[in-house]
Amino acid sequence: MKKKMLFIYNPHAGKEALKSKLSDVLEIFMDADYEVTVYATKQAKDATNIVSSRGDDFDFIVCSGGDGTLNEVTDGFMKLEHRPPCGYIPTGTVNDFATTHHIPKNIIMAANNVIEGECFPCDIGSLNGDYFNYVAAFGAFTEVAYQTSQEIKNIFGKLAYFLDGVKRLPTLKSYHIRVELDDETESFEDEIIFGMITNSKSVGGFKGITGRNVKLDDGLFEVTLIKCPQNAVELQAIINSLLTREANPKYIHSFASNHIILTSQEEISWTIDGEYGGTYHLAEIINHKKAISYIRGKKK
Repeated sequence: MKKKMLFIYNPHAGKEALKSKLSDVLEIFMDADYEVTVYATKQAKDATNIVSSRGDDFDFIVCSGGDGTLNEVTDGFMKLEHRPPCGYIPTGTVNDFATTHHIPKNIIMAANNVIEGECFPCDIGSLNGDYFNYVAAFGAFTEVAYQTSQEIKNIFGKLAYFLDGVKRLPTLKSYHIRVELDDETESFEDEIIFGMITNSKSVGGFKGITGRNVKLDDGLFEVTLIKCPQNAVELQAIINSLLTREANPKYIHSFASNHIILTSQEEISWTIDGEYGGTYHLAEIINHKKAISYIRGKKK
């Protein structure tokens, strides 16, 4: 009996690159003896709904799109009692998840990787119950990802985020935040301009920004909270710290945690996996260890 595969793709991701390669991709899957059911998303949350309602009927689920499409698929997976392996063909603008997991950016190579790659049980995060694959962030520049138009992203790629972000520099603001970790005695307060909770080796297309020796299945997030600079010298010191991947404790809180609660009097807007993630006074972020098995590129 043939194995059953559900293939979900976003026809508008990136520059609609999958469109001309779709038949080739399906042929690769069918040659591997899969009976393939194809679903093209039409609107937001389509991928979540199809996975959560029909995912149990398949031996394998594969998705193609950007990190936002993958995030929707992950939301659907986390609602399943039985979670089959998940393959990914990246066709988005930045594709941080693919970079981290050594998944080829070439569509045909990525399709072959779905069949030939290795299964890896990966940690999944949740922000107030909304799941994410690799990053939940707030503050400086985070609104750029979901306010930059798809047309601009398609033309300029990741440069679009920075072109738009530079315009926002004069309006950067800080938030007074209380941070609580697993141990109730471990807490502190500070003025923060940017925060990110990550399970990734690449964010915004840049490798290494989350630190060295990141493990994706250890049940821990890498947490980075940047303090509000008081002057241009401190701002430059923060930038240098990020570029050298050496978190200066004078300007940056950097630590690992599997459970973190951030509270502020002012509502804060979040982005998860590059898309708008809600606005909250209290944000509870939880690591779900080895929750989903993805097919990643084999290490060379």
